[in-house]
Amino acid sequence: MSDRLPGFRDFYPEPLPANEPWSCDLRQHIFGRWRETARRYGFREYDGPPLEPLELYTNKSGAEIVAQLFNFADKGDRAVSMRPEMTPTVARMVATAERAYKKPIKWFSLPQLFRYEKQQKGRLREHFQLNCDIFGESDAGADAEIVALLIDVLRALGLTHEDFVIRLSSRQAWQRFFAARGGDPARAYEFYQVVDKLERERPEVSAEKLAPLGVKLEEVQAFITASIPEPELQTVIDNLSARGLGGFVKVDYGVIRGLAYYTGIVFEAFDRKGEFRAIAGGGRYDQLVKQVSEGKADLPALGFGMGDVVLAELLKVRKLVPSFTGTVDAVVLIEDETLRAASLGVVQQLREAGRAADYSLTPAKGDKQFKRALELGATRTVRLERGADGTVVAKIKDLKTREEKWVAPGEVATAIAG
Repeated sequence: MSDRLPGFRDFYPEPLPANEPWSCDLRQHIFGRWRETARRYGFREYDGPPLEPLELYTNKSGAEIVAQLFNFADKGDRAVSMRPEMTPTVARMVATAERAYKKPIKWFSLPQLFRYEKQQKGRLREHFQLNCDIFGESDAGADAEIVALLIDVLRALGLTHEDFVIRLSSRQAWQRFFAARGGDPARAYEFYQVVDKLERERPEVSAEKLAPLGVKLEEVQAFITASIPEPELQTVIDNLSARGLGGFVKVDYGVIRGLAYYTGIVFEAFDRKGEFRAIAGGGRYDQLVKQVSEGKADLPALGFGMGDVVLAELLKVRKLVPSFTGTVDAVVLIEDETLRAASLGVVQQLREAGRAADYSLTPAKGDKQFKRALELGATRTVRLERGADGTVVAKIKDLKTREEKWVAPGEVATAIAG
Protein backbone atom coordinates (compact mmCIF):
# COMPACT_ATOMS: atom_id res chain seq x y z
CA MET A 1 0.00 0.00 0.00
CA SER A 2 1.38 3.39 -0.99
CA ASP A 3 1.72 6.18 1.57
CA ARG A 4 0.44 9.66 0.88
CA LEU A 5 2.93 12.11 -0.61
CA PRO A 6 5.11 14.15 1.78
CA GLY A 7 3.57 17.47 2.74
CA PHE A 8 0.02 16.41 1.84
CA ARG A 9 -2.81 15.53 4.20
CA ASP A 10 -5.66 13.10 4.67
CA PHE A 11 -8.72 14.59 6.36
CA TYR A 12 -10.63 12.04 8.44
CA PRO A 13 -14.07 12.42 10.05
CA GLU A 14 -13.96 12.57 13.83
CA PRO A 15 -13.13 10.75 16.04
CA LEU A 16 -9.70 10.76 14.40
CA PRO A 17 -7.58 7.61 14.01
CA ALA A 18 -4.37 7.46 16.03
CA ASN A 19 -1.60 9.78 14.78
CA GLU A 20 -3.90 11.52 12.28
CA PRO A 21 -4.08 15.22 13.24
CA TRP A 22 -6.19 16.62 10.41
CA SER A 23 -9.92 16.63 10.97
CA CYS A 24 -12.35 17.09 8.09
CA ASP A 25 -14.94 18.26 10.63
CA LEU A 26 -12.60 21.02 11.85
CA ARG A 27 -11.82 21.97 8.26
CA GLN A 28 -15.52 22.37 7.49
CA HIS A 29 -16.01 24.35 10.71
CA ILE A 30 -13.28 26.77 9.62
CA PHE A 31 -14.71 26.98 6.10
CA GLY A 32 -18.14 27.73 7.53
CA ARG A 33 -16.88 30.64 9.64
CA TRP A 34 -14.84 31.96 6.71
CA ARG A 35 -17.84 31.97 4.37
CA GLU A 36 -20.28 33.31 6.94
CA THR A 37 -18.08 36.28 7.89
CA ALA A 38 -17.09 37.19 4.32
CA ARG A 39 -20.74 37.23 3.28
CA ARG A 40 -21.63 39.47 6.23
CA TYR A 41 -19.21 41.98 4.71
CA GLY A 42 -20.91 41.78 1.33
CA PHE A 43 -18.27 39.61 -0.37
CA ARG A 44 -19.26 37.18 -3.14
CA GLU A 45 -17.62 33.80 -3.62
CA TYR A 46 -15.65 32.90 -6.76
CA ASP A 47 -13.26 30.15 -7.78
CA GLY A 48 -10.72 29.47 -10.50
CA PRO A 49 -8.77 26.53 -11.95
CA PRO A 50 -6.17 24.73 -9.80
CA LEU A 51 -3.95 24.52 -12.89
CA GLU A 52 -2.72 27.74 -14.54
CA PRO A 53 -0.19 28.72 -17.23
CA LEU A 54 3.26 28.86 -15.67
CA GLU A 55 3.82 32.35 -17.05
CA LEU A 56 1.05 33.72 -14.84
CA TYR A 57 3.46 33.24 -11.92
CA THR A 58 6.83 33.83 -13.61
CA ASN A 59 5.65 37.13 -15.11
CA LYS A 60 4.68 38.31 -11.63
CA SER A 61 7.45 36.85 -9.48
CA GLY A 62 10.30 36.02 -11.84
CA ALA A 63 11.80 32.72 -12.96
CA GLU A 64 13.15 31.99 -9.47
CA ILE A 65 9.65 31.06 -8.28
CA VAL A 66 9.69 27.94 -10.48
CA ALA A 67 11.71 26.06 -7.86
CA GLN A 68 8.77 26.44 -5.46
CA LEU A 69 6.08 25.21 -7.87
CA PHE A 70 4.51 21.93 -8.91
CA ASN A 71 5.02 22.68 -12.60
CA PHE A 72 5.23 20.49 -15.68
CA ALA A 73 4.48 20.33 -19.40
CA ASP A 74 0.96 19.02 -20.00
CA LYS A 75 -0.09 16.68 -22.84
CA GLY A 76 -0.48 19.69 -25.11
CA ASP A 77 3.12 20.62 -24.34
CA ARG A 78 1.99 23.73 -22.44
CA ALA A 79 4.04 24.93 -19.44
CA VAL A 80 1.61 24.79 -16.52
CA SER A 81 1.67 24.91 -12.72
CA MET A 82 -0.56 23.96 -9.83
CA ARG A 83 -1.60 27.27 -8.29
CA PRO A 84 0.69 28.35 -5.41
CA GLU A 85 -1.49 31.39 -4.58
CA MET A 86 -4.83 32.81 -5.66
CA THR A 87 -4.08 36.50 -6.23
CA PRO A 88 -2.76 36.14 -9.82
CA THR A 89 -5.81 34.06 -10.73
CA VAL A 90 -8.32 36.55 -9.35
CA ALA A 91 -6.40 39.44 -10.92
CA ARG A 92 -6.65 37.64 -14.28
CA MET A 93 -10.37 37.00 -13.79
CA VAL A 94 -11.09 40.60 -12.82
CA ALA A 95 -9.03 41.94 -15.69
CA THR A 96 -11.07 39.79 -18.09
CA ALA A 97 -14.55 40.57 -16.77
CA GLU A 98 -14.39 43.75 -14.67
CA ARG A 99 -16.81 45.60 -16.96
CA ALA A 100 -19.55 43.15 -15.99
CA TYR A 101 -19.39 44.13 -12.30
CA LYS A 102 -20.20 47.25 -10.31
CA LYS A 103 -17.26 48.71 -8.40
CA PRO A 104 -15.95 48.09 -5.89
CA ILE A 105 -15.76 44.35 -6.55
CA LYS A 106 -15.64 42.41 -3.26
CA TRP A 107 -14.85 38.72 -3.75
CA PHE A 108 -13.65 35.79 -1.65
CA SER A 109 -12.51 32.24 -2.38
CA LEU A 110 -11.42 29.09 -0.52
CA PRO A 111 -8.84 27.52 -2.86
CA GLN A 112 -6.47 24.65 -2.21
CA LEU A 113 -2.93 25.83 -3.00
CA PHE A 114 0.30 23.96 -3.73
CA ARG A 115 3.96 24.79 -3.22
CA TYR A 116 6.93 22.47 -3.70
CA GLU A 117 9.08 23.50 -0.77
CA LYS A 118 10.66 22.20 2.39
CA GLN A 119 8.10 21.25 5.01
CA GLN A 120 8.20 23.26 8.23
CA LYS A 121 6.01 23.75 11.26
CA GLY A 122 2.85 25.41 10.00
CA ARG A 123 3.86 25.08 6.34
CA LEU A 124 3.07 22.09 4.15
CA ARG A 125 3.12 21.46 0.40
CA GLU A 126 -0.61 22.04 0.17
CA HIS A 127 -3.09 24.02 2.18
CA PHE A 128 -6.51 25.60 1.98
CA GLN A 129 -6.75 29.36 2.19
CA LEU A 130 -9.33 32.09 2.58
CA ASN A 131 -8.67 34.83 0.02
CA CYS A 132 -10.60 38.12 0.29
CA ASP A 133 -10.01 40.95 -2.18
CA ILE A 134 -11.45 44.34 -3.11
CA PHE A 135 -11.00 45.76 -6.62
CA GLY A 136 -11.75 49.25 -7.90
CA GLU A 137 -11.32 51.32 -4.73
CA SER A 138 -8.18 53.33 -3.91
CA ASP A 139 -9.46 55.05 -0.75
CA ALA A 140 -7.95 53.97 2.58
CA GLY A 141 -11.48 53.05 3.66
CA ALA A 142 -11.05 49.88 1.59
CA ASP A 143 -7.84 49.06 3.47
CA ALA A 144 -9.66 49.46 6.77
CA GLU A 145 -12.54 47.32 5.49
CA ILE A 146 -10.26 44.43 4.51
CA VAL A 147 -8.42 44.56 7.86
CA ALA A 148 -11.74 44.66 9.73
CA LEU A 149 -12.85 41.58 7.81
CA LEU A 150 -9.65 39.79 8.78
CA ILE A 151 -10.22 40.67 12.44
CA ASP A 152 -13.83 39.48 12.37
CA VAL A 153 -12.95 36.21 10.63
CA LEU A 154 -10.62 35.39 13.52
CA ARG A 155 -13.16 36.55 16.09
CA ALA A 156 -15.79 34.31 14.49
CA LEU A 157 -13.57 31.35 15.38
CA GLY A 158 -13.49 32.37 19.05
CA LEU A 159 -10.16 34.23 19.09
CA THR A 160 -9.95 37.55 20.95
CA HIS A 161 -7.60 40.55 21.10
CA GLU A 162 -5.65 38.59 23.73
CA ASP A 163 -4.95 35.87 21.15
CA PHE A 164 -3.90 37.80 18.04
CA VAL A 165 -2.77 41.17 16.70
CA ILE A 166 -2.72 42.67 13.20
CA ARG A 167 0.64 44.28 12.50
CA LEU A 168 0.21 47.20 10.07
CA SER A 169 2.93 48.58 7.84
CA SER A 170 3.26 50.55 4.62
CA ARG A 171 5.29 50.03 1.48
CA GLN A 172 4.80 53.75 0.81
CA ALA A 173 6.44 54.61 4.14
CA TRP A 174 9.41 52.39 3.29
CA GLN A 175 9.57 53.88 -0.20
CA ARG A 176 9.79 57.38 1.28
CA PHE A 177 12.41 56.13 3.75
CA PHE A 178 14.50 54.66 0.92
CA ALA A 179 14.11 57.72 -1.32
CA ALA A 180 15.12 60.09 1.49
CA ARG A 181 18.48 58.29 1.64
CA GLY A 182 19.09 58.57 -2.07
CA GLY A 183 17.99 55.07 -2.88
CA ASP A 184 17.73 54.06 -6.52
CA PRO A 185 14.01 53.42 -7.29
CA ALA A 186 15.03 50.53 -9.54
CA ARG A 187 16.51 48.78 -6.49
CA ALA A 188 13.62 49.45 -4.11
CA TYR A 189 12.37 45.86 -4.20
CA GLU A 190 15.88 44.64 -3.40
CA PHE A 191 15.77 46.90 -0.35
CA TYR A 192 12.33 45.58 0.66
CA GLN A 193 13.64 42.02 0.48
CA VAL A 194 16.43 42.80 2.93
CA VAL A 195 13.99 44.41 5.36
CA ASP A 196 11.60 41.46 5.02
CA LYS A 197 14.35 39.06 6.13
CA LEU A 198 15.74 41.09 9.03
CA GLU A 199 14.30 38.78 11.69
CA ARG A 200 15.67 35.69 9.93
CA GLU A 201 19.19 36.87 9.11
CA ARG A 202 22.18 37.78 11.24
CA PRO A 203 22.60 41.57 11.66
CA GLU A 204 25.99 41.57 9.95
CA VAL A 205 24.51 39.86 6.88
CA SER A 206 21.69 42.42 6.66
CA ALA A 207 24.13 45.30 7.12
CA GLU A 208 26.30 43.94 4.31
CA LYS A 209 23.29 43.73 1.95
CA LEU A 210 22.09 47.23 2.85
CA ALA A 211 25.46 48.94 2.37
CA PRO A 212 25.41 48.92 -1.49
CA LEU A 213 21.92 50.38 -1.32
CA GLY A 214 23.14 53.39 0.65
CA VAL A 215 21.25 52.50 3.82
CA LYS A 216 22.59 51.74 7.29
CA LEU A 217 21.16 48.90 9.34
CA GLU A 218 20.93 51.18 12.39
CA GLU A 219 18.66 53.57 10.48
CA VAL A 220 16.36 50.73 9.44
CA GLN A 221 16.21 49.37 12.98
CA ALA A 222 15.46 52.82 14.42
CA PHE A 223 12.62 53.32 11.92
CA ILE A 224 11.10 49.97 12.90
CA THR A 225 11.52 50.60 16.62
CA ALA A 226 9.77 53.98 16.40
CA SER A 227 6.96 52.67 14.12
CA ILE A 228 5.29 56.09 14.05
CA PRO A 229 2.05 55.85 12.03
CA GLU A 230 2.37 57.50 8.63
CA PRO A 231 -0.81 59.33 7.46
CA GLU A 232 -2.11 56.39 5.40
CA LEU A 233 -1.82 54.10 8.43
CA GLN A 234 -3.37 56.59 10.85
CA THR A 235 -6.43 56.80 8.60
CA VAL A 236 -6.89 53.04 8.79
CA ILE A 237 -6.35 52.99 12.56
CA ASP A 238 -8.93 55.74 13.07
CA ASN A 239 -11.42 53.86 10.89
CA LEU A 240 -10.94 50.64 12.85
CA SER A 241 -11.13 52.47 16.18
CA ALA A 242 -14.51 53.89 15.16
CA ARG A 243 -15.72 50.28 14.85
CA GLY A 244 -14.32 49.33 18.26
CA LEU A 245 -11.55 47.28 16.63
CA GLY A 246 -8.57 49.53 17.40
CA GLY A 247 -7.26 47.14 20.06
CA PHE A 248 -6.60 44.47 17.45
CA VAL A 249 -4.00 46.45 15.47
CA LYS A 250 -0.60 48.02 15.94
CA VAL A 251 1.89 49.71 13.65
CA ASP A 252 4.98 47.58 12.99
CA TYR A 253 7.29 48.57 10.14
CA GLY A 254 9.08 45.25 10.59
CA VAL A 255 6.30 43.89 8.38
CA ILE A 256 6.94 44.60 4.70
CA ARG A 257 5.75 41.41 2.91
CA GLY A 258 8.13 39.70 0.50
CA LEU A 259 6.00 39.70 -2.65
CA ALA A 260 6.97 42.25 -5.27
CA TYR A 261 3.45 43.28 -6.25
CA TYR A 262 2.54 45.09 -3.00
CA THR A 263 2.31 48.86 -3.45
CA GLY A 264 0.75 50.36 -0.31
CA ILE A 265 -0.44 49.30 3.13
CA VAL A 266 0.60 45.76 4.09
CA PHE A 267 -0.28 43.73 7.18
CA GLU A 268 0.10 40.38 8.90
CA ALA A 269 -1.82 38.67 11.70
CA PHE A 270 0.15 37.00 14.48
CA ASP A 271 -0.72 35.18 17.68
CA ARG A 272 0.29 37.39 20.59
CA LYS A 273 2.33 34.67 22.29
CA GLY A 274 4.57 34.31 19.25
CA GLU A 275 4.18 30.54 19.08
CA PHE A 276 3.30 30.31 15.39
CA ARG A 277 4.08 31.66 11.96
CA ALA A 278 1.90 34.44 10.59
CA ILE A 279 -1.79 33.48 10.64
CA ALA A 280 -2.61 35.69 7.64
CA GLY A 281 -1.11 38.40 5.50
CA GLY A 282 -1.99 40.83 2.76
CA GLY A 283 -1.96 44.38 1.51
CA ARG A 284 -2.60 46.69 -1.41
CA TYR A 285 -1.43 45.74 -4.92
CA ASP A 286 -2.64 48.48 -7.23
CA GLN A 287 -0.51 47.51 -10.26
CA LEU A 288 -1.15 43.77 -10.51
CA VAL A 289 -4.35 43.84 -12.59
CA LYS A 290 -2.63 46.12 -15.10
CA GLN A 291 0.43 43.88 -15.12
CA VAL A 292 -1.51 40.63 -15.56
CA SER A 293 -3.69 42.11 -18.34
CA GLU A 294 -0.72 43.77 -20.06
CA GLY A 295 -2.35 47.16 -19.65
CA LYS A 296 -5.84 46.22 -20.91
CA ALA A 297 -7.38 46.75 -17.46
CA ASP A 298 -6.23 48.93 -14.60
CA LEU A 299 -7.90 48.69 -11.20
CA PRO A 300 -6.59 49.40 -7.70
CA ALA A 301 -6.77 46.28 -5.54
CA LEU A 302 -6.04 44.89 -2.09
CA GLY A 303 -6.68 41.71 -0.15
CA PHE A 304 -5.41 39.06 2.22
CA GLY A 305 -4.90 35.31 2.46
CA MET A 306 -5.38 33.15 5.56
CA GLY A 307 -4.23 29.52 5.49
CA ASP A 308 -5.83 26.67 7.37
CA VAL A 309 -2.66 25.01 8.70
CA VAL A 310 -1.46 27.58 11.24
CA LEU A 311 -5.03 28.57 12.04
CA ALA A 312 -6.07 25.01 12.91
CA GLU A 313 -3.03 24.57 15.15
CA LEU A 314 -3.76 27.85 16.93
CA LEU A 315 -7.38 26.87 17.54
CA LYS A 316 -6.25 23.55 19.04
CA VAL A 317 -3.76 25.21 21.39
CA ARG A 318 -6.33 27.82 22.49
CA LYS A 319 -8.90 25.00 23.02
CA LEU A 320 -11.32 26.58 20.56
CA VAL A 321 -12.08 23.42 18.59
CA PRO A 322 -15.73 22.49 19.16
CA SER A 323 -17.00 18.97 19.70
CA PHE A 324 -18.07 17.39 16.44
CA THR A 325 -20.33 14.69 17.86
CA GLY A 326 -24.10 14.70 17.49
CA THR A 327 -24.26 15.09 13.73
CA VAL A 328 -27.25 12.72 13.41
CA ASP A 329 -30.67 13.98 14.49
CA ALA A 330 -32.35 10.57 14.67
CA VAL A 331 -31.63 6.89 14.21
CA VAL A 332 -34.61 4.82 13.17
CA LEU A 333 -34.44 1.44 14.93
CA ILE A 334 -35.86 -1.46 12.95
CA GLU A 335 -36.46 -4.26 15.42
CA ASP A 336 -39.44 -5.72 13.58
CA GLU A 337 -38.41 -6.59 10.03
CA THR A 338 -42.04 -6.62 8.94
CA LEU A 339 -41.97 -2.84 9.58
CA ARG A 340 -38.79 -2.19 7.56
CA ALA A 341 -40.67 -0.70 4.60
CA ALA A 342 -42.67 1.61 6.88
CA SER A 343 -39.47 2.50 8.76
CA LEU A 344 -37.76 3.45 5.51
CA GLY A 345 -40.67 5.77 4.87
CA VAL A 346 -39.96 7.49 8.21
CA VAL A 347 -36.24 7.76 7.34
CA GLN A 348 -37.11 9.43 4.04
CA GLN A 349 -39.65 11.70 5.74
CA LEU A 350 -37.01 12.92 8.19
CA ARG A 351 -34.42 13.52 5.49
CA GLU A 352 -36.85 15.45 3.30
CA ALA A 353 -37.61 17.62 6.33
CA GLY A 354 -33.90 18.51 6.54
CA ARG A 355 -33.05 16.13 9.38
CA ALA A 356 -30.00 13.87 9.42
CA ALA A 357 -31.37 10.36 9.82
CA ASP A 358 -29.72 6.95 9.80
CA TYR A 359 -30.72 3.32 10.24
CA SER A 360 -29.31 -0.20 10.03
CA LEU A 361 -28.96 -1.23 6.40
CA THR A 362 -29.33 -4.91 7.32
CA PRO A 363 -31.24 -6.78 10.05
CA ALA A 364 -29.55 -6.40 13.45
CA LYS A 365 -30.38 -6.89 17.11
CA GLY A 366 -32.03 -3.96 18.84
CA ASP A 367 -29.19 -3.42 21.36
CA LYS A 368 -26.64 -3.31 18.52
CA GLN A 369 -28.71 -0.69 16.68
CA PHE A 370 -29.08 1.36 19.86
CA LYS A 371 -25.33 1.22 20.49
CA ARG A 372 -24.78 2.46 16.93
CA ALA A 373 -27.13 5.37 17.60
CA LEU A 374 -25.00 6.36 20.59
CA GLU A 375 -21.79 6.04 18.54
CA LEU A 376 -23.26 8.37 15.91
CA GLY A 377 -24.12 10.94 18.59
CA ALA A 378 -27.81 10.78 17.68
CA THR A 379 -30.10 13.02 19.70
CA ARG A 380 -33.12 10.72 19.29
CA THR A 381 -34.20 7.25 18.30
CA VAL A 382 -37.41 6.42 16.46
CA ARG A 383 -38.94 2.93 16.54
CA LEU A 384 -42.11 1.78 14.85
CA GLU A 385 -44.27 -0.57 16.91
CA ARG A 386 -47.36 -2.54 15.96
CA GLY A 387 -50.16 -2.65 18.49
CA ALA A 388 -52.44 -5.59 19.24
CA ASP A 389 -55.03 -4.14 16.89
CA GLY A 390 -52.47 -3.88 14.07
CA THR A 391 -52.10 -0.09 14.33
CA VAL A 392 -48.53 1.15 13.81
CA VAL A 393 -47.21 3.98 15.98
CA ALA A 394 -43.81 5.67 16.20
CA LYS A 395 -42.01 5.84 19.53
CA ILE A 396 -39.61 8.81 19.71
CA LYS A 397 -37.02 8.78 22.49
CA ASP A 398 -34.88 11.79 23.43
CA LEU A 399 -31.49 10.29 24.31
CA LYS A 400 -30.52 13.23 26.49
CA THR A 401 -33.66 13.68 28.60
CA ARG A 402 -34.89 10.07 28.22
CA GLU A 403 -38.36 11.44 27.49
CA GLU A 404 -40.55 9.37 25.19
CA LYS A 405 -43.60 10.15 23.09
CA TRP A 406 -45.79 8.29 20.62
CA VAL A 407 -47.03 9.75 17.34
CA ALA A 408 -48.40 8.50 14.05
CA PRO A 409 -45.60 7.46 11.62
CA GLY A 410 -46.48 10.30 9.26
CA GLU A 411 -46.04 12.87 12.03
CA VAL A 412 -42.48 11.97 13.15
CA ALA A 413 -40.72 14.86 11.39
CA THR A 414 -43.23 17.38 12.73
CA ALA A 415 -42.94 15.96 16.26
CA ILE A 416 -39.15 16.21 16.22
CA ALA A 417 -39.28 19.76 14.85
CA GLY A 418 -41.59 20.74 17.72
